[in-house]
Amino acid sequence: MAVLNKKVRKRLFLLLIIASLVFLLLLVRLSYVQIMQGEWFRQKALELGSRDIPFQAKRGSILDRNGEVLAYNISAPTVMAIPVQIKDKERTAQELANILQAPKEKILKQISKRTLFSYIQPEGRRISEEKARQIQNLRLPGIVITEDSKRYYPLGSLAAHLLGFAGSDNQGLAGLELVYDDRLKGSPGYVSFSANARGEQLPGGNDQFTPPQDGIDLVLTIDKNVQMIMEREMDQAVAQYQPESIIGIAMDPKTGEILAMASRPTFRPDQYRTTDPIIYNRNLPIWKTYEPGSTFKIITLAAALEEKKVTFNETFHDPGFVMVGGARLRCWKAGGHGHQTYLEVVENSCNPGFVNLGQRLGKEKLLSYIKKFGFGSKTGIDLNGEAKGILFKPERMGPVELATTAFGQGVSVTPIQQVVAVSAAVNGGKLMVPHLAKGWKNPETGEMIEEVTPKVRHRVISEETSKQVRHALESVVAKGTGRKAFIDGYRVGGKTGTAQKVGPNGGYLKNNHIVSFIGVAPADDPQLVVYIAVDNPKGIQFGGVVAAPIVGNILHDSLRYLKVEKRKDQIPPEDTPLTTPIVEVPNLIGQEIDKIKTSLFSFQLESAGEGEYVVDQLPKPGERVKKGSKIRIYLGDKR
Repeated sequence: MAVLNKKVRKRLFLLLIIASLVFLLLLVRLSYVQIMQGEWFRQKALELGSRDIPFQAKRGSILDRNGEVLAYNISAPTVMAIPVQIKDKERTAQELANILQAPKEKILKQISKRTLFSYIQPEGRRISEEKARQIQNLRLPGIVITEDSKRYYPLGSLAAHLLGFAGSDNQGLAGLELVYDDRLKGSPGYVSFSANARGEQLPGGNDQFTPPQDGIDLVLTIDKNVQMIMEREMDQAVAQYQPESIIGIAMDPKTGEILAMASRPTFRPDQYRTTDPIIYNRNLPIWKTYEPGSTFKIITLAAALEEKKVTFNETFHDPGFVMVGGARLRCWKAGGHGHQTYLEVVENSCNPGFVNLGQRLGKEKLLSYIKKFGFGSKTGIDLNGEAKGILFKPERMGPVELATTAFGQGVSVTPIQQVVAVSAAVNGGKLMVPHLAKGWKNPETGEMIEEVTPKVRHRVISEETSKQVRHALESVVAKGTGRKAFIDGYRVGGKTGTAQKVGPNGGYLKNNHIVSFIGVAPADDPQLVVYIAVDNPKGIQFGGVVAAPIVGNILHDSLRYLKVEKRKDQIPPEDTPLTTPIVEVPNLIGQEIDKIKTSLFSFQLESAGEGEYVVDQLPKPGERVKKGSKIRIYLGDKR
């Protein structure tokens, strides 16, 4: 019996020890949970019983390089419902329908959704302040007035393809609005409140407001005034030539900054829902690929000069065609240009002469320069949808392909590639990365947060070669096919292009060309490179006739706006039947209007104001303009 009692006591003692250990472990665990993890569990409990109502951040504005606003947000009240908090849904729907002038059944359906919150849309989105006050005064449970915003583009369709557009939920959908959406949209805020399992707000709960983090402002390289000048000229060309499309780009060749970029047809960003998606999805200056035509000869010329395969004083005889690999490649001028120097080959845009340059270079060397100038690869511009173009593969490039490539036929390039490549040919030989973002600005302080530094990809040609290219291009405008881009007082260089279009069956289309001109000014120290391409203009289809005057007008007005001073050291122009003589504007100030009307046969007169005497005029006396230009006179009663 004693032995049995002893065994029982041992077992009881062992059980007590085990129980004590278990209790101790529970005590340690409980202490750990309460002390070490108490805050974590408290937050989890709050999260389970917390509901958040979002508040949109204010989207950053988009500005031009001078601070002019191109896109910004307009704030407007919006009606939002928290369905579980609405006790009398029938009455609530009726009250909202009366104020918003919307069908009661439609609102009832929206406020009956099994969601945390629901916008009353579209009638409740971005309502007037008066309607917002009426709804607030009703104090309807579960109905909240929150701030919403609408993207506004004050200049209408200006730079539409660049800017793109943003949707109703503050998200970028196209263009720069999409590319830089993360920085423009900011971070949303919210109001948090305590709720039970059904989502109903608990009485006495502490509401917490976390303010939204607004987006920052994007500053572009675009100059609004240069953009307006370019688009004005493009609209006039549309009215005159009724083309399938027009493409325009203006770039600072030294920095890669895009000063203007546009295309036609265009659209209004705030009306994108009613626009054919093909129009806003295809940003033609970076998306469209085609055979460039004679503007591509600048690349062949630069390569031949860099490799010392030619000098401008060498001569070449053009009979009007050249035979290559059994193919007869014609010059654009019937009968050819005859005996000429290689500078005149460039001035005349002589195809056989450039075939000869391509042959001197050989396919490996010519292709290497074409790739060095950026063709066959993306430029890296900060826009979506950029194409790469198409080049011949070396193994598929025979004598004929080499010959046609030398004068811009058979290869496929984009407009932005051409602008970047020609910029490298005239800026001293540096291939730049084109860009549209100039920097980021704090919308509250106006201070620049970040600035984009111009980026050089690599050097293509030497300074000396670039100088020779600039001289040749200036000679083209003064004496060659680019005469219609000549501007008295400004040294302008450039090159025409008239490219055949490839049809759906692979053959070239008849009487259907892309005519273009790329202009450089001032030719000795370039500040602007402007490219215009007109697709299938009605009537005459020559780059020198259609596109060159457009570029000349853009350069003329842009250079004046940029305050580039006129000079007298330009290459003197050669007058031909295709060119318009340059004449000096007479001084009309102080003269009687009746007398000058019968004496100014060289100009068009446009008057403003009332009176018998001219009190002011534009252009000013002494300026040199093309014969037949318009003079605007301002009339008054005193001399």
